[in-house]
Amino acid sequence: MPTSSPLENLLARAESVLTRFEALLPAPQQEPDWSLVFACRWRRLKGPAGRGQLLPVRQVHPIRLADLTGIDDQKQRITANTRQFVAGKPANNVLLTGSRGSGKSSLVKALLNEFFPQGLRLIEVDKDELTDLPEIVDRIAGRPEKFILFCDDLSFEAGEHAYKALKSVLDGSIAAPPENVLIYATSNRRHLMPEFFSENLETTREDGEIHPGEAIEEKISLSERFGLWISFYPFDQDGYLEIVAHWMQSFGFSRQEIAAARGEALNWALARGSRSGRVAWQFARDYAGRAAEKK
Repeated sequence: MPTSSPLENLLARAESVLTRFEALLPAPQQEPDWSLVFACRWRRLKGPAGRGQLLPVRQVHPIRLADLTGIDDQKQRITANTRQFVAGKPANNVLLTGSRGSGKSSLVKALLNEFFPQGLRLIEVDKDELTDLPEIVDRIAGRPEKFILFCDDLSFEAGEHAYKALKSVLDGSIAAPPENVLIYATSNRRHLMPEFFSENLETTREDGEIHPGEAIEEKISLSERFGLWISFYPFDQDGYLEIVAHWMQSFGFSRQEIAAARGEALNWALARGSRSGRVAWQFARDYAGRAAEKK
């Protein structure tokens, strides 16, 4: 009866080890069916060998451009940019900045609902995973769809380095950015990185010209890579009540009922210290819920 050679035994043991190791590996990732998927979230699996994956969003927020009131100028500018993009014409990366709850994120979501039939898709990327931007771009480059990489509530603290990956994808790599990818980011501040008084001491003056220090230049250069800046501002009382009226109308309230709720709506905003679109929406939901309980 023939006996196995040492080499054959070694190969058999190696094959057994590889089989068990392969069982521990995550299954190969399937790319989303972009003909059916509106949007995805980028997530990296935990562990040293964690793979990034595009997770389809099962229920996309239904908000529409018509739902957003009081920001007509901002809506017109970003809609025009997005329309150019989906039509294959030149368009810019966009930075939306300003007061909280003023409609920045909602506007991006509404654009997706508006332009999905024309081939627009959205990928949401958290700040902690911005270092994966080059990998994400490589996955979708060359596809027929147009992709917005959406970074919400973006800002960086001292010592964070993820902004360098963002700078590279925006306009800082030897590779040209794909024609089917743009970055839309929202932030509460125009300059996405913290500024310190001590950095102003680095500023020099030569022949009457002011030259910012290197630290300031580094921070300003990130924002400047966005071709389109769109600013949002707090709503005044009338603007806030107009938004309240819109959402209450969407819940089926009459004009008389909306007028009767005016005082409650103002007190709601006063208690929260903000007259924002988000606060108006929250009041309308609360009011509608309480009204439904009474029936």
